[in-house]
Amino acid sequence: MISQEDLIKVFIVRGIVFVEEQGVSYNIEHDEHDFSATHILGEMDGEPFAAGRIRAVGEYAKLERVAIRKQYRGKGLGHKLTEFMLFVAKEQGFKKFKVHAQSYLADFYKQHGFEIVGDIFKEAGIDHYLMIRDDSG
Repeated sequence: MISQEDLIKVFIVRGIVFVEEQGVSYNIEHDEHDFSATHILGEMDGEPFAAGRIRAVGEYAKLERVAIRKQYRGKGLGHKLTEFMLFVAKEQGFKKFKVHAQSYLADFYKQHGFEIVGDIFKEAGIDHYLMIRDDSG
């Protein structure tokens, strides 16, 4: 269980990346699922730099709100965060995973075994793809 202090750090990272950098409205970025999701926090020397959440959606673990602060990008930390989130979801018993990937990150998620399903769509005014990974078979 994540502490209240760590949850604040998660929201700070998400606020910096999604609200400040990408211009997503706070009312869209924060939602009712924050109260039931599994939250992931990455810290380096006490400084929060990464966040994500995992939410059960039917038989899928949905990776959401995956964020790395700008100055920490390009160091492979996004890959480590994604692999850790998949590990946590597997530990929770999931074998199927989905993500609404921002279109420019489709190749990133393909490196983690996800495949695009369907056409591009808008979410929070940003182009996304539904991407699926199925480890059940």
